[in-house]
Amino acid sequence: MFLKRYSELKRISTFEERYRYLKLDGIVGESTFGFDRYLNQIFYNSDEWKAIRDDVIIRDNGCDLGIRGNDIYGVILIHHMNPISKEDIISRSSLLLDPRYLICTSPKTHRAIHYGDIDLLDHSPIIRRPNDTCPWRNN
Repeated sequence: MFLKRYSELKRISTFEERYRYLKLDGIVGESTFGFDRYLNQIFYNSDEWKAIRDDVIIRDNGCDLGIRGNDIYGVILIHHMNPISKEDIISRSSLLLDPRYLICTSPKTHRAIHYGDIDLLDHSPIIRRPNDTCPWRNN
């Protein structure tokens, strides 16, 4: 199995390329949802998870996909770069709490990664210039 790693992600310079590296094309961790969701909720409410979550936010400076300048305002989600399963939670797999397999995302980016839909992403803001909204001014 090919594991996606933070060290590889950091070598990718653009937000869109990082998104492509991480996208799952609609594969959402089936076994962490449905009947077994209680395991997922126990894990995400654990002190272990809360501690590593804080470490990842600090490492990524609260930036979407760890890219400086893509600050996340509001909820910061920590994305498992490799889908986790019920078995990973039960066995306490290294995928769960190792920052090498985790990255900060905004809720929109997280949905876009899971559903493989680039249209869900926030696009880069338009860089404004003085008077650019005033067609009668030529500055």
